[in-house]
Amino acid sequence: MPEDNYGNSYTYNNSGQNSQGNHFCVRDFGPDYSNQDGSYYYSNPDGSTYHNDGQGNSTYTPPAEPSQSEKSGK
Repeated sequence: MPEDNYGNSYTYNNSGQNSQGNHFCVRDFGPDYSNQDGSYYYSNPDGSTYHNDGQGNSTYTPPAEPSQSEKSGK
């Protein structure tokens, strides 16, 4: 099973392109929680999140960009 940069295993599920033209890969780290209505939420090691409402609608929030001080190593 592949591992991310933090040593966490994941399953590669799919890939595609969103409406803004950005490429994405779907990696399954296992849902943080799932609900009786079929919705579920992922919180990934990179700080990104994914929510699926169980009715075909999903929201992906990318990880926060590092601040200028983090980028420069200060």
